[in-house]
Amino acid sequence: MKPAPAPARGSYAEGFADVAETFAAQLEDEVGASFAAYHHGERVVDLWGGKADRARAWERDTRIVVFSVTKGLTAMAFALLTDRGQLDWDAPVAQYWPGFAGGGKGAITVATLLEHRAGLVGLDVPITLDECIDGAPRVLAALEAQRPSWQPGTQQGYHAITFGLFARELFERIAGEDLGGFLRRELFTPLGADVDVGTPPVVDARIATLYPPSNASRVVRMLGAAIRGNTAEGRIARDVIKRGSLARAAFSTPSSGPLGLAVYNTQRVRRAQLAWANATASADGLARAYAPFALGGAAFGKTYLSGSTLAPIYLRQHWSENDLVLHKPIGWSRGFVKEQGELFSPNLESFGHPGMGGALGWADPVAQLSFGYTMNKLDYRVRSPRTIALCHALYRSVRSVGSVGSVGTQGRATSSSESAG
Repeated sequence: MKPAPAPARGSYAEGFADVAETFAAQLEDEVGASFAAYHHGERVVDLWGGKADRARAWERDTRIVVFSVTKGLTAMAFALLTDRGQLDWDAPVAQYWPGFAGGGKGAITVATLLEHRAGLVGLDVPITLDECIDGAPRVLAALEAQRPSWQPGTQQGYHAITFGLFARELFERIAGEDLGGFLRRELFTPLGADVDVGTPPVVDARIATLYPPSNASRVVRMLGAAIRGNTAEGRIARDVIKRGSLARAAFSTPSSGPLGLAVYNTQRVRRAQLAWANATASADGLARAYAPFALGGAAFGKTYLSGSTLAPIYLRQHWSENDLVLHKPIGWSRGFVKEQGELFSPNLESFGHPGMGGALGWADPVAQLSFGYTMNKLDYRVRSPRTIALCHALYRSVRSVGSVGSVGTQGRATSSSESAG
């Protein structure tokens, strides 16, 4: 491994200098950040730099809240249940959670719910983040009573927050235990992945401070995006300010309170298991967590999943050219994001989940790549240009070393040209 170019720290393997140089150049626009990647199960990029907060340097094991990257970790838990025969994706959710059938939801399947096609993007009953953390009975009542906004299965709209509310309840009813503890025991600890959904006190000293845009700055940028026109940011901005819109419903419940996004800097929020937003991770932790998903189910000497469980995730199970909430082309497979090829990966079989502000956890079973990116200065855009630049540099490096990998023998992913659109 070669030493990272200043001001970055860490190292990179022969052939991956492009990634290191891109990361180092971008540190000028960061507060603190880290990027890690594994290729064929070997670490090839391990970079970090900047500040965890105004007084501390960002270290290799610095963690940060990764927002919707948490959804990808939640999807991992459902993949493990599937592999053990505890979950049927075509079964009605109500088979596992009878109360879910309220509000005309009895026919909604697990796949429809977790692939953002259930029409449950918001809640009619206002709830708060504090109520979600405390497990207030009215939260469960609101979930069970909620009626879909469209005929389930006919359209797609990002369930930005409600995904986690419904997914956690469903998971715990099937598994009989909490989501965070299950993931820690069954996946993160055996993998040596520095990740938690529900962060314990022992990690507190390693947590970086989030620096979200100020409310004033966010408003100015959103209005600017709206004025500029046909961008994802502009379309979302116009929709969010529209009373009764799906985007407004998707991003406004539960309310975060007067602190806004800064509430995710508090220990109380980090301790909770908010399956849509509050996981903490290092970049290396995310890359290791996704390693078995990129390598046919086995990583670092242990098998976690079968190829038959992973094969459906490689396909675009559902895709929309215009998601009703995000207003961009996107899809999901069994809870994981399937993105446009020009963003994170050229291989349509790849999957994972980005997080608000730029964080990313991703797996590519074709290139046999898993990688993670974390940072504490949040970008306001739907997909951060910093994240995209690092992904493009990573794939240029993979091409330069002349190896694109192969899919695990138990479940072959289709080629990009074969993937369903």
